[in-house]
Amino acid sequence: MSIYAVRCTAGQEKNTAFLLEQRAKAEDIPLKSIIIPVNIRGFFFIEADGPHIVERAILGLKHVKGLIPGKTEISNIEHLILPKPTIESLNTGDIVEIISGPFKNMRARINRINKDKQEVVLELLEAAYSLPITMKADYVKKIVEGESYG
Repeated sequence: MSIYAVRCTAGQEKNTAFLLEQRAKAEDIPLKSIIIPVNIRGFFFIEADGPHIVERAILGLKHVKGLIPGKTEISNIEHLILPKPTIESLNTGDIVEIISGPFKNMRARINRINKDKQEVVLELLEAAYSLPITMKADYVKKIVEGESYG
């Protein structure tokens, strides 16, 4: 597997990749995949059999600044394309917003985290009395770190 890095105008990665895909289909250029990491601006990655194929595909394409010489190893970009579980960024005491379910749009404080089950135990801040609820960690979005909320 050969992956090549392409530099482009920051913020135009998706548009450029779309144009590249259209060109590859129209001109029958054998690109295997186009990878656009959300964490990096101004770059995207192309999987192809050789650099000559990538150069042919990006030649004269709007917003493309050039091909980075050499191959990129998958191990170098793996952390950019594999999604991190939501639970990894949560800590006890954090203030979160519930983004799904019957308590949607309500704020809560995390009391406990169960990483094995990917669940959090929350205390609703907008409830009249303390009501602990358990829900999947994917249903919450962190708003404020635990200590900085006053």
